[in-house]
Amino acid sequence: RIEAARCPDVVVAQIDPKKLRRKQTVNISISGCQPAPEGYSPTLKWQQQQVANFSAVRQSLNKHRNHWRSQHLDSNVTMPKSEDEEGWKKFCLGERVYSEINALSDNENLGIDYIKVGFPPLLSIVSRMNQATVTSVLEYLISWFGEKKFTPELGRWLYALLACLEKPLLPEAHSLIRQLARRCSEVRVLEENKNEEQISALNLLICLVSRYFDQRDLADEPS
Repeated sequence: RIEAARCPDVVVAQIDPKKLRRKQTVNISISGCQPAPEGYSPTLKWQQQQVANFSAVRQSLNKHRNHWRSQHLDSNVTMPKSEDEEGWKKFCLGERVYSEINALSDNENLGIDYIKVGFPPLLSIVSRMNQATVTSVLEYLISWFGEKKFTPELGRWLYALLACLEKPLLPEAHSLIRQLARRCSEVRVLEENKNEEQISALNLLICLVSRYFDQRDLADEPS
């Protein structure tokens, strides 16, 4: 009884997090995601580097948002209204991808027609988008991706929109990015030719969702 009285009411185990980190698996774990086929899974070092790069991009965007928002858009840039789903799909992906046209004409090789190839996610464009618009456009593109193939234009915009999401995430945004990760995992499994560029892009999006956003405390930025 004397020994029991001397014991504290609550005991906290002293665990070295470094030991757990060394045993951590590199497989991305998100509910509903398809596991990566053999040879398609990125290394832990690669994932950590992508998260660090992404965090730097987000910090830079937040720091310079007001500056880029004040920059004039080119005369040919007309941003759709937030609720214009088809308009945003054409704006981001271009009429060629939207209409699933693969061939290039001789005239198109002479210069870039952004109406046909889509506008890139320039800082002067994304800085003008409020959180409601960011979430809406993300929903439009993820919906598109649910039925269409992955393209570089789509990948660039998805990355940019993720960089624009503010923490803590709204419930609908959290649901969207999980949906994005699941779709990326499905496409990755079906990739038979192991297109390294596409596999890397899919792994990147899955990595950002699982390692950057999908945390218990969504309000905390990674150190």
